[in-house]
Amino acid sequence: MRSIQRIAFIGNSLPRRCGIATFTTDLQQAVAASALGVETAIVAMTDSGRDYIYPPAVTFEIREEREEDYRRAANVINTGHFDAVSLQHEFGIFGGEAGAHILLLLDQLTVPVVSTLHTVLATPSPAQRRVLERIIAVSARLVVMAEKGRELLIGTYGAAAGKIEVIPHGIPDFAFVEPDGAKERLGFTDKTVILTFGLLSPNKGIEVMIDAMPAVLRSRPDAVYVVLGATHPNLVRDRGETYRESLVARAEALGIAAHVVFLDQFVDRPTLLEYISMCDVYVTPYLNQAQMTSGTLAYSFGLGKAVVSTPYWHALELLADNRGILVPFDDAAAMGAEIAALLGNEPLHRAMRHRAYAASRSMTWTETAERYLELFSSVAVAKQPARIHVLPTPAEGRRLPAISIGHLQTMTDDTGLFQHAIHTLPDRSHGYCVDDNARGLLLASSLHGFSADALPDAMTSAYAAFVQHAFNRDTGRFRNFMAFDRRWLEEQGSEDSHGRTLWALGVAARDDAVATRRQWATDLFAEALPAVEGFASPRAWAFTLLGLNAYCEVRPQDDFALQFRLRLAYRLVALLRQVETRDWVWFEEGLAYDNARLCEALIVCGRATGIAGYAEAGLRSLDWLLAQQTSPAGLFRPVGTAGFSDVRQPPRAFDQQPVEAAATIAACLEARKTTGEERWRAAARSAFAWFHGGNDLGAALVDIDRGTCKDGLHPDRPNENCGGESVVSYLLGLADMRRLEGLDVLQPLPTLYRPTRSHHPQFRGRLVASHLPQPAGTLPAT
Repeated sequence: MRSIQRIAFIGNSLPRRCGIATFTTDLQQAVAASALGVETAIVAMTDSGRDYIYPPAVTFEIREEREEDYRRAANVINTGHFDAVSLQHEFGIFGGEAGAHILLLLDQLTVPVVSTLHTVLATPSPAQRRVLERIIAVSARLVVMAEKGRELLIGTYGAAAGKIEVIPHGIPDFAFVEPDGAKERLGFTDKTVILTFGLLSPNKGIEVMIDAMPAVLRSRPDAVYVVLGATHPNLVRDRGETYRESLVARAEALGIAAHVVFLDQFVDRPTLLEYISMCDVYVTPYLNQAQMTSGTLAYSFGLGKAVVSTPYWHALELLADNRGILVPFDDAAAMGAEIAALLGNEPLHRAMRHRAYAASRSMTWTETAERYLELFSSVAVAKQPARIHVLPTPAEGRRLPAISIGHLQTMTDDTGLFQHAIHTLPDRSHGYCVDDNARGLLLASSLHGFSADALPDAMTSAYAAFVQHAFNRDTGRFRNFMAFDRRWLEEQGSEDSHGRTLWALGVAARDDAVATRRQWATDLFAEALPAVEGFASPRAWAFTLLGLNAYCEVRPQDDFALQFRLRLAYRLVALLRQVETRDWVWFEEGLAYDNARLCEALIVCGRATGIAGYAEAGLRSLDWLLAQQTSPAGLFRPVGTAGFSDVRQPPRAFDQQPVEAAATIAACLEARKTTGEERWRAAARSAFAWFHGGNDLGAALVDIDRGTCKDGLHPDRPNENCGGESVVSYLLGLADMRRLEGLDVLQPLPTLYRPTRSHHPQFRGRLVASHLPQPAGTLPAT
């Protein structure tokens, strides 16, 4: 078992009165008491309008409706050196529709999660399905307490069988005792005791057992039915005690009030065990088949009690093989007859008790904790430095991995670069896109600088031909998606895909190995550029600006391109000025994909034009972005896709994609060229290390020899598919690292940004006043 030191539990906690609170507390205490000496902490859910005096084990409290509490809890766990998280999931204990607020926490965790699912619905609502499917996706392992749970997770939710573990509900390790002593202590001497325990609510079927009592009393007139438990707090809040009062009235109407005892209290565990000890028959007359687990059933079974129950899922499995008696739902006659027969047959009664006790020995909390600890150990992030690629020092640039294009060749046919892969095989069902072929063309230009590693001309030609074919002269725009049979799936692609293609064309116009292809790229760039004037996407502006910076070196006499470069740069800086605050130094209200390309475009433009204000804006925003993309452990953490729609929130941890690492490396390369500061090289190394295991999972994404790159990181595992975007992103990042490691210190532009103070608002005013001449022409609305 791998050594683990700290485990965090998320769920309800005592003294909150509910089964999840009891389970979470019992499991936490059992894990803490193990021989491994594991430290434990509970992140407790607090229901609306309630306050609890929690024990010291509760280190953080989440008020169920406060979204900020979930995010803060994620940060507490991420920075708390925990090896794993144990989530106790029940839809009703978390805020939001179907308890969706818990996803705010899970999506930001960098610690592996083992989720115990207390309810698995066969027919979930759409919201319940969305929530549970996301929990399944982010969990490293799933625990259910019955085989039916495993069946539903696989059949209804598509969970992987290997991800699921069945661990029965834990029980106290209590001796097998006769009931007489407890009966005497509790005042039930000479009574035949039938017991039900739990928070009262209509789905518990208490009225059915009350209706069954007359049949029991005909053969056992000393019988008494004890209903132990307070009314469920939510029911009290909504309806008061009307349900309990209706049960009392029911017993009175049947003339058996003296034989039905209501104990309106929530008892601690020792008291509960005492009451279970005194009963002759334990009854769970629940009305709902879809009950995945019952703690009271498990406890009574574990104390060796004869159990009569309706056939809900947990009971069906636990009481099989004559370990208990099952009766139909809502059938008082059958319930009464079976209990009377059992109480009248002492050999059957005793044999059933012994079978239950013997079968339950593997369910004790000590045994349960051991199984959970094995799970926690199996998913805990290993501290294995050897797995992380050690990046070379500047003098050792030759030690960067070799450039291998084997997988890129596999992903390229005579049409172009495939979008997606199934593992390492091209996925023809998704065809091609101009986005990825533009990236391929960009890579070809980038590798031309390393003559020994240049792409074969046939591959470069395929990417160029795809780009040419994508251009729709009727609209002046590039199409994006093409089916495998070479049918265009749209007449016009997105603004971002158009900008990215212009970027590739601009760089090809300057850097392609073949003169005729450089001329082709120059001409097509000029033809496709005017469409960008009406674009609203900041990324399309940035991609186009990157292309313009290269194109303008080839055609310095193109006045439109020169002026348009300044206008696009000014648009980005104006947007930054409009959105930026002290704590949010960015161009938009949220972070999305390819973020660092916005910074890179301004840095390159500032250096190319000599306008320091552009470069300063790019450097300042990149400095802030790098802080957002650094984990508490100091690792590079790309902005997670789960948070692309978040507004002014810290990035979510997952899913992580290679395109972000490549963009960050490129921006840091340009920052290093512009300022000469060594810290940019260090940041680039951190981003490049992400590919080779320097990430939240310690998992290498790249096979250096084959040239494959996995599509990213899920919370619990790498994405095993190796698509076109991913392999090109890695190769672009590697090519940029080669340039960066061989880079000499350059003379920085004057008065450039230095992070001596943290993003002062007055700096923004100085930047615009001193370094940002407004370009000729009217600035389009942003």
